[in-house]
Amino acid sequence: MSYSKPEKKDRILVIDDIFDNLLVIETILEDEGYEIEIQENSTLALKMVEQSPPDLILLDVMMPEIDGYEFTRRIRQNQKLPFIPILLITAYDSISVVEGLDAGADDFIRKPVDADELQARVRSLLRLKHSIDERDHMASLRQDFVSRFTHDLRTPLAASNRILKLLREGRFFEISPDIEQIFTTMITSNDDLLHMVNSLLEVYRYEADCKKINFDQINIYDLVRDVVQELAPLAEEKELTLKSNLEKLENNNTENSELYTIFADRIEIKRVLTNLIGNAIKFTQTGFIELNLQLNSDTVQIKIKDTGAGIAPEEQAILFERFRPGKHKNSGSGLGLYLSRRIIEAHKGSINVESESGNGSTFTIGLPKSDSSQQLTVSSEQ
Repeated sequence: MSYSKPEKKDRILVIDDIFDNLLVIETILEDEGYEIEIQENSTLALKMVEQSPPDLILLDVMMPEIDGYEFTRRIRQNQKLPFIPILLITAYDSISVVEGLDAGADDFIRKPVDADELQARVRSLLRLKHSIDERDHMASLRQDFVSRFTHDLRTPLAASNRILKLLREGRFFEISPDIEQIFTTMITSNDDLLHMVNSLLEVYRYEADCKKINFDQINIYDLVRDVVQELAPLAEEKELTLKSNLEKLENNNTENSELYTIFADRIEIKRVLTNLIGNAIKFTQTGFIELNLQLNSDTVQIKIKDTGAGIAPEEQAILFERFRPGKHKNSGSGLGLYLSRRIIEAHKGSINVESESGNGSTFTIGLPKSDSSQQLTVSSEQ
């Protein structure tokens, strides 16, 4: 004996302050197999939508309390609601139609409604609803897969790295210089893969709106100095000069640390700086990397300039998009700059690049100094 799950009926909420109009529409649609709910009071109807979102809203334009335009705007502004198609019912001219569509409605029908036209428009909007729901469901499945996949990859990668480092140190048996170099190469490859997995997981968290941003007062001068000190050995290995204006700033403002205070997530901003300075070192073969921290009245600006190969205009246009690695031979997965952009945008800041092929690149970060960003905190588990 087979069992098939009964098909879910589409729920339609019809809102009109004239009860006879509600009965007419209910009569036209009830034979189509829909679950029809009617409501004369637009304020109560709005609460109904928020508590139990329908699959479609049929909405009269002219109503007391909350008219159709304002009702539509409130629905579209509510980020907690799924997509709900809205069909406006109007007895007026094209001007009201334009205003309704601008407010966020998806379609309209004129009074007195024609039964065949109403049924056709309802079917069309429900197809749109089902299509968007299916797309969102597939996106959710992909995000869930990425999250689980990256979580499952991190543990064995970290464990294998630990074993490789112990082997390289000769903890289990004596190794030759050649074998030590092989282990070093394997560790480096593992580190690159682990970094990519971690970046992918962070990207997922931002795109799934489940990233917790911990805003606090931080000293941007101290943070930039720490990142420069950490990455200086990488520049020295390539015989590059890593210079900055930090010492000059310190000499001029030794007793006024409040100048450097911003409201931000220290870990996330450090991630951005590490990525940008690290990229500058990675893609620069000769010359220098120069970092400049500039203090303005309400913002701080960080510029990272290099003497690398530069970036072609067509690459700059997509540089901060996901999975858009450059054409340079050392380009990675294309996640680092995309993640950096998401982090800076979460701080209500800006990030951009100026570059010419063969003449290096300059990345500029702008961050607000005020504490208004605190309202952006996403309170959810990572």
